[in-house]
Amino acid sequence: MPILEVCLSGIESALAAQAGGADRIELCDNLAQGGTTPSLGMMTQVRQRLSIAMHVIIRPRGGDFCYSEAEFAVMQQDVLAAKEVGVDGVVLGILLPDGMVDKPRCRELIAWARPLSITFHRAFDMTPGPFAALDDLLELGIDRLLTSGQAETAVHGQSLIHHLQQRAGDRLAIMAGGGVTAQNAPGLLAATGIGELHAGSSCTELVPGRMTFQNPNLVMGNDAGASEYLIPQVTARRVRELVTVIRLAQS
Repeated sequence: MPILEVCLSGIESALAAQAGGADRIELCDNLAQGGTTPSLGMMTQVRQRLSIAMHVIIRPRGGDFCYSEAEFAVMQQDVLAAKEVGVDGVVLGILLPDGMVDKPRCRELIAWARPLSITFHRAFDMTPGPFAALDDLLELGIDRLLTSGQAETAVHGQSLIHHLQQRAGDRLAIMAGGGVTAQNAPGLLAATGIGELHAGSSCTELVPGRMTFQNPNLVMGNDAGASEYLIPQVTARRVRELVTVIRLAQS
């Protein structure tokens, strides 16, 4: 059966993903920025409460994937912290100024992280040459590549994903992410021949918070249309819907 990884932020979302039947989570913070490294406390508590596989993103900030020496030092420390917590894998990606894979720095982080599983995230989609980048990842011994096929969504990029899968064979797992939903997941699997899917927003709903008093006169963040009393959260119901259609498509 295909593997479903749910990208999420927060312990309640992690528990919901497990309850809905996800095979694995990618734990992040700041999903609006594409995901950054979660706190040590979050990693620790999620690890203690989850029995399914748990991967953690190693990304010190939003924005591009070309990091300073100080930022790289933070990534090294975060890898060690995640490893100490007992996660199953880390998700990383470092590029050079020209957009090619920064092999020396990636190789160093991988050495720090092993024997954990290593996923190269959608920094791959910002590279100028996807097949050259794939060859770099194969040389580095990356276990898994998360990609939308260098398109806005994995459906739009499914042709490239298919060709990447053909080139990689069984040397590296290709995981499609970016706009994966219960409606398009079966077709995406059939068109690409991949064995792993990565979903996030399609498994998320706005869940009412616990406060009974609500001040309507302000918001704490930058989004004027946001509400402090509606929390974006993965729900078991949405995850279960996606798991069900994947299983039906493969039966």
